[in-house]
Amino acid sequence: MKAQRENRRAPVKLSDITVVILAGGLGTRLRPIISDRPKVLAEVLGRPFLTYLFDQLDHAGAREVILCTGYMAGSVREEIGESYSSLRIKHSVEDAPLGTGGALRLALPLIKSDTVMVMNGDSYVNADLESFLEWFLQKNIVAALLLAKVVDTSRYGRVVSATDGHIKTFEEKGGIAGDGWINAGVYLLEKKVVETISPGQTFSLERELFPSLIGKKLYGYRCEEEFIDIGTPKSFLKAEKFFSGLNSVLKPSY
Repeated sequence: MKAQRENRRAPVKLSDITVVILAGGLGTRLRPIISDRPKVLAEVLGRPFLTYLFDQLDHAGAREVILCTGYMAGSVREEIGESYSSLRIKHSVEDAPLGTGGALRLALPLIKSDTVMVMNGDSYVNADLESFLEWFLQKNIVAALLLAKVVDTSRYGRVVSATDGHIKTFEEKGGIAGDGWINAGVYLLEKKVVETISPGQTFSLERELFPSLIGKKLYGYRCEEEFIDIGTPKSFLKAEKFFSGLNSVLKPSY
């Protein structure tokens, strides 16, 4: 048993695991300013927002990416194709909205690795993804959220965790204001956790899966690097300034 556990937690690089990007959102709140494309293709400094995630993954050493698409999936496939720099890209298309968890479960047959990284396609955190993965494997846990520190958590909801990273509770949006830690939309999960989601059902990672894992090796990895999401017109309009000032943004491969 000990040998099996050691083998399972042997050193793993980001190139060894599948990355799933949740890119099927309707982007309803952005319709007043972006109506001709899905949210993940909204242009920031002349290129799709999604490509900033690709550059981050490429730089970190990732190679296998699955895009979970729904709304205007054809536009995403046409714009992105099957590769980007060193990334090999597969498309998992939902016929009807399944939520973040349902979309991830639909992509399960395409996931090759025992550990999977999941990213929201409409947010970016300037984190060291390799360090996140190394920390996750050392912890011997089943699920972890990358947490970002923001000056006002009321818009996002707050994640309360212990000093060792163990997540204690999630506080809803519109609750406590002031600075604190939020879900930054990047997760590491054991594949067996994805397998617990019933196929074909609408299911939320944030509202259903993660709360159910509290007390069951669910941890948060704190990161004080820059974070942005483009979920609202106000936040989207900040994206150009954000990426212009981000020192670690690489020269685009797009």
